[in-house]
Amino acid sequence: MSRFFSRRHFAQQLGLGAASLPFLLNLQSLVQASPTAPRQRLVIVFSPNGVIPPQFWPDEEGNEFSLKRIMAPLEPFKNRLLTLHGVSDKIRGDGDNHMRGIGCLLTGIELYPGNIQGGSDTPAGWASGISIDQEISNYLQTKSETQTRFGSLEFGVGVPSRADTWTRMVYSGPNRPVAPIDDPYAMFNKLYGQRADQASVRSILDEVQEDLEKVRSKVSNEDRRLLDEHQALVRAFEQRMSHDISDSHAVPALDPKIEDSNDNIPKLTRMQMDMMLHAMQADFARVFSFQFTNSVGQAKMRWLGIEEDHHGLSHEPDSNEEAVEKLIKINVWYCEQIAYLAQKLAETPEPGGEGSMLDHTTILWTNELGKGNSHTLENIPFVLIGNGLGFQMGRSLKYKSVPHNRLLLSLAHGFGHTLSSFGNANYCQDGPLVLS
Repeated sequence: MSRFFSRRHFAQQLGLGAASLPFLLNLQSLVQASPTAPRQRLVIVFSPNGVIPPQFWPDEEGNEFSLKRIMAPLEPFKNRLLTLHGVSDKIRGDGDNHMRGIGCLLTGIELYPGNIQGGSDTPAGWASGISIDQEISNYLQTKSETQTRFGSLEFGVGVPSRADTWTRMVYSGPNRPVAPIDDPYAMFNKLYGQRADQASVRSILDEVQEDLEKVRSKVSNEDRRLLDEHQALVRAFEQRMSHDISDSHAVPALDPKIEDSNDNIPKLTRMQMDMMLHAMQADFARVFSFQFTNSVGQAKMRWLGIEEDHHGLSHEPDSNEEAVEKLIKINVWYCEQIAYLAQKLAETPEPGGEGSMLDHTTILWTNELGKGNSHTLENIPFVLIGNGLGFQMGRSLKYKSVPHNRLLLSLAHGFGHTLSSFGNANYCQDGPLVLS
């Protein structure tokens, strides 16, 4: 029997019924990919309300460039950095720019008409297509060598409990938003609740063995031989479960006293990012998203000495120097969190592979707007860190208002998923951006 196989096929070989299949699909020991297959990972990080462009984008173009204040925390990763100025969200239609900014950010396609009213524009609904992270995850899940337990994992911090166009950037298909999990305890249960599932499966397998033994005396010699083979398969499965790969990596310990509140956003961020790192080490998924608050995010960053909410500040004119300074501090803080994740990945050896985890991971930091007070969809922040997709890093690139659909195509192509178009095909005619 091959060492690596699909979970469903193995369940069928065992002859287990539908009742046990949900447990089997949730066990890490059945989703281990071949250690010889090179891993590639994508992490999409979203922060809201635009940036302060003069303190965000490098002035220079090429491999000799200086980082401005907002991106200064990424200085240690400058040779693994790729800034993409001039990539714009061209998607129009229903909804205001905040709504289309987040709803079309990863889907590259229009929002459906709907009844969610925002700003002074027309109301809108959910996005009318799948997001690129889910498209890539689905592609990886079709191949045994890149198949993982979850495919993708959606983390969040400070995301409102309401479900509307401003709070969702990930879509599993048209009109099918995916909510990020912003409760670290809920995410922990999703990742590590499998141990209870394993106990249930073992109980089911014990019953299967007992049932097989009960019918042994009632069947022919030929059928007994088949029963022996079946029992051998059940025993093999039990042995495989006893060597569950998840048992060999440290399960993160969570502080049980952290409440989901605005002022705990820094602690919750660190908890979620550390748990994401653990999920990468265990190869639970290859595609991740991390959503800070939401479009029109109104976090009050009191830990930075800022009492006003982020969205309100982002509406202030450029002449309000005090507001501009606070917005710079807010975006620097977001950048520091991404630098923390990049540093952790750089310090962690790639499990079963060469180099560090950052050598196999690409982080994409983005936003729904290019600038908060103008609500522009031009020059959307797109910054890549890490070497997971084979792009030529250590560069500042400047384009002339190219559709962001072309960048979404580049991400897919980086995984070997050579789509000819994604989202609205009208914005894909020049193909993916050449980043390698």
